Amino acid sequence: MKELDLTASRSTSSLSAKVFSVFLIGVTLGVLLLNFAWLWGLKPTGDASGHPVLLRFSSYLELETFLNRSGSSWPYYYLGRGQVVFAAAESKDAALDYSTTNIQVEGVDEADIVKSDGEYLYLSSNVRVLIVKAYPPGKVKVVSEFKLNGTVIGLFINGDRLVVFESEYQAFSVLRPEKMPFYREPVTHIRIYDVKDKEKPVLVRTVSSNGSYFTSRMIGDYVYVVVSKPAYLRDGEVILPAVIDNGEVEVVQPSEISYANVTDYNYGFTIIIAVNVRDDEAKPTRETFLLGASRGVYVSQSNIYLAIPRYDPEKGAEKTEVHRFRIDRSTIKPEASGEVLGFILNQFSMDEFQGYFRIATTTGHLARNRDQATSSNHVFVLNRDLAVVGRLEDLAPGESIYSARFMGKRCYLVTFKKVDPLFAISLEDPQKPAVLGKLKIPGYSNYLHPYDDNLLIGIGKETLEAEEGDFAWYQGVKISLFDVTDVERPVEVSKYVIGDRGTESPVLYDHKALLFDKKRNLLAIPVLVAEIDESRYPKGVPANAYGDYVWQGVYVFNVNATSITLRGGVSHASKADLIKSGYYFYSEYSVERSLYIGDFLYSISDKKIKINNLADLQQIGEIELP
Repeated sequence: MKELDLTASRSTSSLSAKVFSVFLIGVTLGVLLLNFAWLWGLKPTGDASGHPVLLRFSSYLELETFLNRSGSSWPYYYLGRGQVVFAAAESKDAALDYSTTNIQVEGVDEADIVKSDGEYLYLSSNVRVLIVKAYPPGKVKVVSEFKLNGTVIGLFINGDRLVVFESEYQAFSVLRPEKMPFYREPVTHIRIYDVKDKEKPVLVRTVSSNGSYFTSRMIGDYVYVVVSKPAYLRDGEVILPAVIDNGEVEVVQPSEISYANVTDYNYGFTIIIAVNVRDDEAKPTRETFLLGASRGVYVSQSNIYLAIPRYDPEKGAEKTEVHRFRIDRSTIKPEASGEVLGFILNQFSMDEFQGYFRIATTTGHLARNRDQATSSNHVFVLNRDLAVVGRLEDLAPGESIYSARFMGKRCYLVTFKKVDPLFAISLEDPQKPAVLGKLKIPGYSNYLHPYDDNLLIGIGKETLEAEEGDFAWYQGVKISLFDVTDVERPVEVSKYVIGDRGTESPVLYDHKALLFDKKRNLLAIPVLVAEIDESRYPKGVPANAYGDYVWQGVYVFNVNATSITLRGGVSHASKADLIKSGYYFYSEYSVERSLYIGDFLYSISDKKIKINNLADLQQIGEIELP
C-alpha cells in the first residue's frame, strides 16, 4: 500500500474554500453553543432516562474541538523513520465428521490460527499461511505456502474463499504531504484468497484500515471486523480513519462519525467493517464511532455489542457503556446504548437471549486481606433499548469474577478469593434474576463450557489456602465436571488436576484452544506440565513452590456425565526443549491447537503436525512444516 495522507485537514473535505468559509460560520456558532452547554453542565450525555446516546459530528471543526476539549493530543505511535516489525464449512464428504473452532454463539464463527474444511488444514504462523492436505492421513502434505509482510492474526475458511487477517506497521503522512517526517501506525488488512486450486491460492481482494485489529466474526458470507484506532491531535490536526478497498482509499469524514458525548481519557475510533467474502464486486460497508477503548465485543447473529469501560475518578464510579449495532449482511446500524455498573471480564460476560441482553460485571478491587477488598459482582438484564430491567447485585463481596457462561435462562458465574464459588443464577424472569444455588470448592475456573443442559465443564486452576493471609496459592490446571441437575445444590462430580504450580494451558485465556465433542466423549487441551521434585523439600513442599517443566503437548480426555479420565497425550517437544527452557518455556514445537477429522486426531505446532488414532492415540503419521 502506498503512503497516505489521512489528516483531517480542511483539504480532505469535499467543500471548496468558499463554501467552507460560509459553512465555518455556522459551525463556529454551533460549537460555541456546545461549549457553553459543556461549561454549564448541560452536555447531552444521554436521553431522558440517562442512557448514553450516540450523536453525529456535523463538521471537522466540531470533531477537532471535541478532541481538544478532551486533551487527546499526545503523540501516539511516533516511531521515527526506522523499520518497525509488529512482532464453519461443510466437508465434501457428508459422511466424514470433523471438528470446527470452539465458538461462543452458534452460527457466528470466530477467526483462529487454524481452520479445517474436513480435507485441508489452513494454518497461520507469524508471517506465513500454510495449506495442508490433511485427509486421508496417508496423503498428508503441505500443498502451498505464502508469506505476508505483517503478522497473520487469524483465518476464516468459507468454501473456496480463505480470509486472512494481517497486522503491520505502515508509514502514513500525519502532516500534509509536503511535510515530514512520516510516522508509522498499525494497519489491519483483510485479505481474501481464492483457494479453488489449493496449490495456487490467488489474492482476489484486500480491504484495509489504519488501526489495530480487535476482533472479527463471520456470519454466512459476511465477515465483520472491528478495528480500533486511538483518536488524537498531532500538530493541531486529527488523524482520521480510512478504509482502503483494493487500493481505493476512503477517508472517513467527521460527518460520518458517531460519538458518545461523555468525558474520557482514552478516546479511540472504532471502525466496524462488513465484507462479503464471496462477491468481489460488493463494496465493503463501514460505520465509525468515537468511543473509549473497547473492553469486549459480543456478537449474536443479528447484533454486535461493544462494551466500553468508563471510570469517573471524582466519584470513583466504574461503569461499562454498551452500544448495540444491528447487523444484516452489509447493514451496520447503531440502534441502542446503555450502561451498567462495573467492568466485564471478557466476551463470555455478555449474552443475548430472547430479545434481552445479559451482562456480568465486577466493581472494586481485590486485596489479600478481605477487610481491605472492595470488590463485588453483579448481573444485569437489559432490554432491546439497553435499559436495565433486572439486576442482581453484590454477589461474593471481596471476590471477583473469574469466568461466566450464560446458557439459556441461566447464568453460571465463578468468583474467587480462596475457594471457587460456582453460582447458578436464574434469568427465567428477566426482571428478577435470582441465585438458585452455589458450590464452594478449592480452585477456580477460568473458562466454563456447557456439556449439556445439566452439566458444565470448568477449566482453571487447583488452589491451596495460604497460611500467610486470606488468599490461596494456585496449583496445577484443573478440569471439573459440575452437575447442576439439582440447581440449588450444584455438585462437582469429577475433576482431574494436571501437574503442579507452574502448569499452564492456553485454554485458560483462549477458548478456541479447546477441542470438545460430546458425541465422542472427547475433550482435548494443549498443556505445559510442571511438576515438583519433592526430594528438594525434605520439610514439605510449600504451597507457593513452582514445578519444573516436564512435558508439553495436548492432553486427551474421555468425558461423560459422571467422570473425566485421561486417555493420553501427544507431544511434539523434545526433552531438550524442556530442560533448556528454565523459567520460561518456548518452542516452535509447542502444540497450540488440536482437531479431528474422521477418526484421527491432528495436533498442531508451528513446526509439526502429528496424526494419531482417536481410539488409542497410536501415531499414524506426522509432517514437519517448512
